[in-house]
Amino acid sequence: MLNYEGAVFRPPSEANSLILQATIGCSWNRCTFCAMYRDKKFKVRKIDELKAEIDSVASNFSAPRKVFLADGDALMAKASFLAELCDYINATWPDLHRISCYASPQALAVRKVDDMAMLRSKGLTQYYLGIESGNDQVLSDLDKGVDGAEMIRVALRAHEAGVKLSTMILLGAGGHALSQQHAIDSARIVSAINPRFVSTLVMTPTENTPLYDADMRGEVDHLTPIELAAELRQFIENLDVDGCIFRSNHASNYLTLAGTLPKDQNDLLEVLDHVLADPQNAEFRPEWMRGL
Repeated sequence: MLNYEGAVFRPPSEANSLILQATIGCSWNRCTFCAMYRDKKFKVRKIDELKAEIDSVASNFSAPRKVFLADGDALMAKASFLAELCDYINATWPDLHRISCYASPQALAVRKVDDMAMLRSKGLTQYYLGIESGNDQVLSDLDKGVDGAEMIRVALRAHEAGVKLSTMILLGAGGHALSQQHAIDSARIVSAINPRFVSTLVMTPTENTPLYDADMRGEVDHLTPIELAAELRQFIENLDVDGCIFRSNHASNYLTLAGTLPKDQNDLLEVLDHVLADPQNAEFRPEWMRGL
C-alpha cells in the first residue's frame, strides 16, 4: 500500500488521481503564506519503495486514470529518477491518461528543457505552478524567490518542452495598497505565459507560517469579499490569453466562477459587475465553508 509521510496535498483537479509521494516536502519551502510542508525536510524517496507501492496498488485496486507526484516539488528530483518512475508507472498502467506534479519556479529554472521534453514523452505532461502574483513587491513579500520577469522566463521553458501549465494567482496578496497593481501585473504575467489553466485562490493566513504570525500582530491588510471581487474583475479584464481555462473553484474563494478565455471573458466580467453593483445579493461562499 501507499506510505505517506505527513499530510499529503494535491490540487483540486487531482481529486480522483492516485497520489504517489515521489518526494517529501518542498525544496524551497520559504513562501510566507504556505504551511503545507513546514514540518518536512525535502528529500527524494527511494525508487524501489515507490515501485513496491505501485505494485501494491496495482494488485489491490483498479487502474487509475491519472497519477499525481507529490509532494510540493517533485520536479526538483533528478530527471533520471523521474524517468525511471514514469516508465514504471506506464508499464504498470499502460492506459494512463497523464502524470502531473507541482513545479516551483526554482525547479523550472534548473530542469533542462530537453529533460522536461523527455519526461513529457513518458507521460509527465502537466505542472502546477504557483505564480501567486505578477507584482515584484508582492512576490518579494511572499518570498517566492523570483521576480515577475524570472517567473515568465522559467514558465516559458516548460512551454518550450511541450508541458501544460496550470497556474495559480493569490487574490488579496497585495492588500489594499497594491490590490489594483497586483491584479494588473498578475494578468500581465499570466498573459505572457498563456498557460492552459489559471485559477485564483484567496490568500488566507494559516498557522505555522510567517503570514499567520504577521496576522496575529495585526499586520495583514485583509480585503473584504467585495474588494476581492473587484480585484478579480481587474485581473480578468486585463488577461490576454488564448484557450486558457479559468477556475475559481478552490475552497478559499468567496466566488466560484468558471470559463474558457477569451471566449467567456465578457460573461465572467458581467457576473462580477452584477456582484459589485449589488453585493447584498451576491452569492459569496460563507466563511464556514471556506478552507485550504
